[in-house]
Amino acid sequence: MPTFTASDGTRLAYHLRGAGDPVVVLPGGPMRAADYLGDLGGLGAHHRLVLLDLRGTGDSAVPADPATYRCDRLVDDVEALRVHLGLERMDLLGHSAGGSLAMLYAARHPRRVARLALITATPWALGMPATTEDRLAAARLRSGEPWFDEAFALFRRWLAGEGDFDPRIMPFFYGRWDGPAAAHSARDEEQSNDEAAERYGSEGAYDPPATRAALAALKAPVLVLAGGLDGGPRPALARRAAAVFGRAEVVVQPGAGHYPWLDDPEWFARRTAAFFAGA
Repeated sequence: MPTFTASDGTRLAYHLRGAGDPVVVLPGGPMRAADYLGDLGGLGAHHRLVLLDLRGTGDSAVPADPATYRCDRLVDDVEALRVHLGLERMDLLGHSAGGSLAMLYAARHPRRVARLALITATPWALGMPATTEDRLAAARLRSGEPWFDEAFALFRRWLAGEGDFDPRIMPFFYGRWDGPAAAHSARDEEQSNDEAAERYGSEGAYDPPATRAALAALKAPVLVLAGGLDGGPRPALARRAAAVFGRAEVVVQPGAGHYPWLDDPEWFARRTAAFFAGA
């Protein structure tokens, strides 16, 4: 397992999957170990995936200072990884909460980004959170499924702050709730650092006006991929986020939830590989 040292001395790990030109991958959660990404539905057949375990997750060490879990502080770790890999410029992919980290990195180091893919990324860094209405509207698209009634009641209570998170709402995060999706969901708790997650978006993590201004000048092509059934972000929010960039395209994967490479691996890998190939 390869490792490198962050600027504060924390030892960080990353995982290599596939072959070809490298794509650096930033996981979501926030602060979930990169193992949940697998090989991104076969994207590893087209590119060598460099999957970073953010500090305090997976095989990366716990930092001495928990304040360094904050999203803007993690940008330095991404830059240290680029230097370690010897890349002048890099293709970058951020999933979910990792999309905000990818955006902050691109805002701070625009000349180091060759191409940027934002996969079902709620654009917190742009000051555009998914609303309760967004999430409920997306959830209602699943009303024909046998688990819907019980899950929707729990989901609505959780979003209103009237109940704790219940695993029975997890089907709303997947485009197809089947055995592989349930197994993927079941590993969430063991792969996640809850303390780090609480600090990830804490006060000071984001400066949306400054980030939007910096990203408007980004010269790198950007792919914003949304799931047709995802509530965070819904396709409309993904389009609003894409409008911030100078060179962004929006793609909506039909029938996909928050983990689109699980819902239709071939579609996801083909479309994402085409973007990184400049096709």
